[in-house]
Amino acid sequence: MKSRTLSRHFRESFKSLGRNGWMTFASASAVTMTLILVGVFFAIMMNLNQVATNIEEDVEIRVHIDVAATEENQEELRGKIDNIAQVESIDYSDKEDELTNLIDSLGDEGEAFKLFEQDNPLNDVFVVKTTNPNDTMGVAKQIEKMDYAAKVKYGQGSVEKLFSGISLSRNIGIVLIVGLLFTAMFLISNTIKITIVSRRKEIEIMRLVGATNSFIRWPFFLEGLWLGILGSIIPVGVVSVAYYYSYEFLEPKLQGHFIQLIEFTPFIYQVGALLIFMGALIGVWGSMMSVRKFLKI
Repeated sequence: MKSRTLSRHFRESFKSLGRNGWMTFASASAVTMTLILVGVFFAIMMNLNQVATNIEEDVEIRVHIDVAATEENQEELRGKIDNIAQVESIDYSDKEDELTNLIDSLGDEGEAFKLFEQDNPLNDVFVVKTTNPNDTMGVAKQIEKMDYAAKVKYGQGSVEKLFSGISLSRNIGIVLIVGLLFTAMFLISNTIKITIVSRRKEIEIMRLVGATNSFIRWPFFLEGLWLGILGSIIPVGVVSVAYYYSYEFLEPKLQGHFIQLIEFTPFIYQVGALLIFMGALIGVWGSMMSVRKFLKI
């Protein structure tokens, strides 16, 4: 396409936005309201996803080694566990460390367990982590069948519910965001359709003088692009400000907890870029669908 023709399409798209002020406002507003919701949902879902990931990473298998196992037996058990393809790491914790950890975890109540320091009844433990947390249950069941594995703990029952809940929340978030995007596409498509219908005579004249379909489509394509970008400016600002104050308020209160928010930067730049891209995408899509389906140029 020649630069002169492209320049003409740009000028026409901007003129159209000015001539159809109310339609421009309606289309941009539809995108704005939808993208504000999308931005808020996206920020919440990304933080929930980080929390879920942190929880998943904390899931581990604790293999209590039989008290009768010798060092050779322990090494044999470790080798078998290490041969499981899904195993990422194996850490050894002897019974003295286990008793110390137990006393520390119980605080003042743990003082009573110091009596067992001379005659420690606990087992040595292999702490096993899997590459994919969802493989935890399967790996634990394999280890249970091995010799010298006296007891295998991984939070049976709770872990399955945890992974199920995490998967459900992620799927719900994706469905909500996709639904909002399609709603925005539908709204902007119908709004632009009204604009195009009102300019049908203009389009007919262009066709009579020999304008090609692509020549007619380009201004509408650019118009949809500008509408989408215009509609994304306010959501970027709203989401940025809301997330900044939410982060400043909540982050100090969450220090030391497993729940941690994603840092304001560069996360907010990523969200902003995504919202602008989504705005441009739904604007272009809505414009193209209106031209192709309703006018059949």
